[in-house]
Amino acid sequence: MFHRSFVIAAALPVAAILAGCTLQRSSSNPTADDHMAHMNAADRAAPVAGAAAGQGIAGLPASNSTAPARLKASPRHAEWVKIAWDAGSADSLMAWVVYPASPNARAKAPVVVVVHEIFGLSTWVRGVADQVAADGFIAIAPDFLSKVRGGPSSVELSSDSARKLIAGVNAGERNRAIAAAANYAMMLPSAQQKYAVIGYCWGGQTVFMHAVNGGLKGFSGGVAFYGLPYTTGGTPATATTAAVPASINADSLAKIKQPVMLLNGSKDARIAAAMPALDSIMKGLKKNYAGTNYEGATHGFLRAQDDPKAARDVAEEAANLAATKDGWPKTIAFLKKNLGVK
Repeated sequence: MFHRSFVIAAALPVAAILAGCTLQRSSSNPTADDHMAHMNAADRAAPVAGAAAGQGIAGLPASNSTAPARLKASPRHAEWVKIAWDAGSADSLMAWVVYPASPNARAKAPVVVVVHEIFGLSTWVRGVADQVAADGFIAIAPDFLSKVRGGPSSVELSSDSARKLIAGVNAGERNRAIAAAANYAMMLPSAQQKYAVIGYCWGGQTVFMHAVNGGLKGFSGGVAFYGLPYTTGGTPATATTAAVPASINADSLAKIKQPVMLLNGSKDARIAAAMPALDSIMKGLKKNYAGTNYEGATHGFLRAQDDPKAARDVAEEAANLAATKDGWPKTIAFLKKNLGVK
């Protein structure tokens, strides 16, 4: 049964992480990929609950359609908390925390920060956090829109509203939110003082941002689902020179010190096309990195899984589910390895 309560907690100072957030948007400097500008209409559309019933597949995160039932039936303790952005800050953000059920009440668990999509801190994202806790971690999913929506709230925004607001959350604010959430969770009596970050879509991009900017002491790695790192803007064509496309920014990737993994669906050609260059750069830099591009799967495959759409695409549904069945165990293995869980 879920227990919901509100807690005010001050996170430790995050000046160190903010000092690293110096990458600005320009034609010559590394930039954060303008995520929504490169997504197709279907990816930007608000998720719609399909006709799927039940709680989804045990051992995997629930799909968009099965998340409400999964949350309702979860035996894990979960709660809403309000967290100060940093020590002494008058502003706070909302977060959803889920604790693992352990046969050993004295066991301490590492932390996983779950970063939501462009659709905000949705029921589906809270369902992912529940599965993270089921797999043995303290999961915390902060609402990165807490400030731009007017203040912390446990009321779920509509997907369209969240999508419109998210453009107001820059790289510095994303890292502040992760730092605040990680610090809150690592200071819990039941926590180990180490954390990893996983994220989806906009959240996948945010995982790379956090890795580039170094994180806090205890940061142990990140898993990005369908999100790219910083890019450098291209150059337009002239009468005598050809256009130069945007590219992955190698200088920013050189700052990454912790393991990173990227999981993508091949139907997201925007990210799929960049993955060979990303792989080459990371290998050249001798970084601990792995990327998987799932054939036939879509952007957002972990949320979609085999939920039926109005216009059925059985092959796509099967590909999304196959990607989920392979990608989630990969994610948990990555988290356990890098957070030192046996």
